[in-house]
Amino acid sequence: MTKQTWTAAVAALLFVALAAVIAMVPVPYVTWAAGSTYNLLGFVEADPTAKPAISIEGARTYESRGEVRMATVSVTRPDSDLTLPEALFSYWLPEREVLPREAVYPPGVNASEIQDASIRMMDDSQGTAIVAALRVAGVEVVELPMVAWVTAAGPSNGLLRPGDLITAVDNTPVERREQIQEALAKHAVGDPVKFDLERDGIALTETVTTRGSTVNPDEPSLGIGLTTGYKYDPTITFGIDPAIGGPSAGLPFAIAIYDMLTPEQLLAGRVVAATGEIDANGRVRRIGGVQEKIAAAARDGATVFLLPSANCEDAPPPPDGMRLVPVDNLGDALVALDGLDDPDLTATIPQCA
Repeated sequence: MTKQTWTAAVAALLFVALAAVIAMVPVPYVTWAAGSTYNLLGFVEADPTAKPAISIEGARTYESRGEVRMATVSVTRPDSDLTLPEALFSYWLPEREVLPREAVYPPGVNASEIQDASIRMMDDSQGTAIVAALRVAGVEVVELPMVAWVTAAGPSNGLLRPGDLITAVDNTPVERREQIQEALAKHAVGDPVKFDLERDGIALTETVTTRGSTVNPDEPSLGIGLTTGYKYDPTITFGIDPAIGGPSAGLPFAIAIYDMLTPEQLLAGRVVAATGEIDANGRVRRIGGVQEKIAAAARDGATVFLLPSANCEDAPPPPDGMRLVPVDNLGDALVALDGLDDPDLTATIPQCA
């Protein structure tokens, strides 16, 4: 073997070894691809004995003709790494995105914390979807102050719990968080404060003895955080795996609940998919992964896809046979679905170009 041949062989071996090493080294990116879709008016699994995606008790419900599909994104898990070849392959494939890892998963947060946060967002989206749908369906919803968190070392620990609805303080009914702060301001450190509560539908009374605030020892503190909660009669539960996570299923949840509670055939046999974060007043907010969700919905037979108006600029051209309908709130979504049955109104329903 000549010196030149030997040199070329060694160089080739080194190149192959280096390429193999590079191929195995993780890169700081994640991929998004079309995920699964779930019919919220059906069952979680194909087996009809499986758990319904949404169950309603305590209110009359109606059978729906059609499907409301919640679309998801398949994303690289927080505890998994992406190699350079995988990132390049995903970059060139249609209906996929490659994103910087820190844009999806906050630095310094472990996989368990990310999963817990995602589940909490799913829980919140379900709660706000229920309230938005009940309001539009004409079911009474009462706003009340709600305990958001309790300090482990605070005076309320063991007495109050997150999710408690506060109906009265010191025998005075309350409807807003500010009224609790006003009542607390009348007390001194060491005073007892009486709370009338509702916890999981059960009326309770608890008395909390105030302590000095960590900021100001002379200021009485309860060691709790407050938010706005809601009281209503129907019991609505979800069979969707909470590990799916995220806030973007709020809009399809609300549409499905509304359709179950009203006698009109809103869907008229159509397969409708939707995405969008929703608040308790029905406002729809921008979400991520719209391109992948549209692809998933088209694959699973949706002919209408409802999405936040702010996401129209991110949407690809609509797939054949699918109409992309932008909405700003739940009311817009219901009007659009109703109008699709009327030839005279169909042309007036907005579309993403």
